[in-house]
Amino acid sequence: MRYIDGEKNTDKAFQNNAFLYGDAVKVHFFIKNSQLIMAEECYFFLMASMRKMRMNIPLSFTLEFFSDIFLAAIAENQVKEGVIELLAYRNRDDGFSAKTPVHFYFEIRQKDEVLKISDKYELDLMKEISVNTNVLSNIKVHSPENIYAEIYAKENDLDDVIFLNPNKKIARTIYGNLLLLEENTIKIPKQTEGAYISPLMENFVTFVHKNNLATIEEAELSAFESQKAEEILVISDEKGIFTVSKIRNKEFGNERYKTMLEAWKTSF
Repeated sequence: MRYIDGEKNTDKAFQNNAFLYGDAVKVHFFIKNSQLIMAEECYFFLMASMRKMRMNIPLSFTLEFFSDIFLAAIAENQVKEGVIELLAYRNRDDGFSAKTPVHFYFEIRQKDEVLKISDKYELDLMKEISVNTNVLSNIKVHSPENIYAEIYAKENDLDDVIFLNPNKKIARTIYGNLLLLEENTIKIPKQTEGAYISPLMENFVTFVHKNNLATIEEAELSAFESQKAEEILVISDEKGIFTVSKIRNKEFGNERYKTMLEAWKTSF
């Protein structure tokens, strides 16, 4: 189910700067019971990501515009639960410019349950390469370190890896953000440390805070913090929600996170 500018058409899928230069931003929207959830948060993240990439945002790119297109595609394909992956990209042009026309491509991936919790997720530290902490580090843009790490993870029978930044602080994983639970505090790497901006994670964290389920702390975290945690959660807009089962030789529980996540799911 692939769409370019809202229409079913794959002829021009690779005739753009995203394919040639990685000149694109990626954002995910979420489908539950054939409706969009967190649509406003995801839309504002799309707008912020495009501005950071100095893209010319068309006046037509409103929340209502994308909602109408997505809901029509959801109905056409009879999708009940799933994720929409949207790519905004510049077309081929004589050169890069903030005035270059922008187009979008999206596809719908069906899921059994969009907010499903997976409890078998094994990680390890990635020491060979680090991730940056600049203004583009927090959004989904072309990332060769992710490609390298995906191959490394598969070759070592891992589900994901933990990236550090140049200051040896925890940044993120390949796919998402880490939330470390210790006693009654959930520690999350700061965005200034290289963590992703994640509408899915922010919605969960806001729910936890409003319902006094735990104290939320954005922090600079050393690699050792992952071994001190009692439970660890990975939230990925792209892949989903995972309770970490093992990092190296340490195994982790997940009962408290599961309780929080189940309560959060019922709020939709």
